[in-house]
Amino acid sequence: MEKNDLDFPRKIICLTEESVEILYRLGQEDRICGVSSFVKRPEQAKSKPAVSLFTSSNYKKINKLSPDFIIGHSDIQKDIAKDLIEQGHNVYIANHRSINQIKDYVLFLGRLVGEDQKTQALIAELENKITEANKEDTGSTNT
Repeated sequence: MEKNDLDFPRKIICLTEESVEILYRLGQEDRICGVSSFVKRPEQAKSKPAVSLFTSSNYKKINKLSPDFIIGHSDIQKDIAKDLIEQGHNVYIANHRSINQIKDYVLFLGRLVGEDQKTQALIAELENKITEANKEDTGSTNT
């Protein structure tokens, strides 16, 4: 990825695992500068600095990394978001609770990092997996 003044965000902290996985799937792992201690996949994400648990964050570590953007999830992280905003950070807290909201979240992240085409492919892959799971579920109840 070639850097220029229009690349934003350049340094993203992911307070939860799903944003890490999505950004890696979109080929944008170089933008990630900090992750949750709970990150398990992809394996290489574990080498990123751990800056948070789900309900707490290490503000000193976060500030030292100087992120452009911080992504979290759920109203449970609202106090973390408030604290980080008060410290001058750009923070986005998603609150997806349904399949459609998850797809919207994936689209949001893809647009955030300028990967519309890869995002559309990822959404199509997710929709295919959902369709297959529904077929398997329907098949198992009819036997």
